[in-house]
Amino acid sequence: MWSTASRPVFRRFVSAVVVGVALAATSGCTVPVDAVAGISVTDDGHLLGVMMVCGHQIDGATLYVDSDDVDKQVTVGSWTADRSLTPGLTTWLLDSPAAGWAATRSLAPLTAKTTYALYGWTKDNSWSSSSVSFTLADRDRLTPGKVRYDSGSDNGNDSTITVSIAEFKTRACQNM
Repeated sequence: MWSTASRPVFRRFVSAVVVGVALAATSGCTVPVDAVAGISVTDDGHLLGVMMVCGHQIDGATLYVDSDDVDKQVTVGSWTADRSLTPGLTTWLLDSPAAGWAATRSLAPLTAKTTYALYGWTKDNSWSSSSVSFTLADRDRLTPGKVRYDSGSDNGNDSTITVSIAEFKTRACQNM
């Protein structure tokens, strides 16, 4: 038989366990973000990957079809850096061989009305970059020397912006 004094203690215990289980079930494991991915174009219109590493390292990048449906997230290009990228800015050509990079999957032709996302990763999944989403129309609006990226803000709202490379270098890591 339960004493009336032990019922509130038992209820608190059960409530704490339920809350703990609910939190564990709804929280996912994610790779910490410590770099910012962007895109740009060369003078002759070739697509560039842009990566600002903020504090640790990035080993490569992947471009995929951006979709809420996991089955439709198809990789269309993937690159591995010859050496891990350390803090600072790096750019590389996505559609042709680039010095210091190996294409682990050469860039497939991009199509209109498809949204793509570029992000950076490490081989051991210890770090990643934020991703940048874009369409061919977004790419076509870029000019050399400008970078499109998703900027994090202090209030948690992300927005895709286009800035000069110098401004990207200055601002990209501010919210890391």
